[in-house]
Amino acid sequence: MEGFLRVQDTTADGKVIMFTGVAPGGWIGEGSLLKPEHRKYEIIATRPTVTVHLPRKTFGWLLERSIPFNHFMMSHLNERLGQFIAMVKFDRMLEPTARVTRGISSLFHPVLYPNTDSTLNINQEEIGWLVGVSRSRVNTALNELEAAGLIQRGYGFIVVLDRQGMARYS
Repeated sequence: MEGFLRVQDTTADGKVIMFTGVAPGGWIGEGSLLKPEHRKYEIIATRPTVTVHLPRKTFGWLLERSIPFNHFMMSHLNERLGQFIAMVKFDRMLEPTARVTRGISSLFHPVLYPNTDSTLNINQEEIGWLVGVSRSRVNTALNELEAAGLIQRGYGFIVVLDRQGMARYS
């Protein structure tokens, strides 16, 4: 509902690998509700965050009885799959600044995060974890994006001035 969640895992040697962030209005954990097993990743609130939890029993009841809920879940899962496929593609094909740009843009996905306003409360280290580049490389990329008029930076946040420009950046 408000705040920011990191969906991540931590390697045995302490390295954080961030899979995605969850901006306000986003949904996470549906996979853990669909299959009876423990979550295989961590969900971390990195700043004051308010979440709404849907009990497994209620989730199951909605899946069994609500066609609109099933349509929502199918659409959501399809969008999430598309997001992760794009992440692999960008990771393999784009240079670091474009990866940073696409990583930030992914947090403004209109279906997965419908309530995200232009301000994203995320720091350089988190962006680096999200796209797999160093914090110093993120800083260089953010300088380039700010010079291009696509973002405005502040301490621990980014204001995206041109979402379409960010989405097209390569």
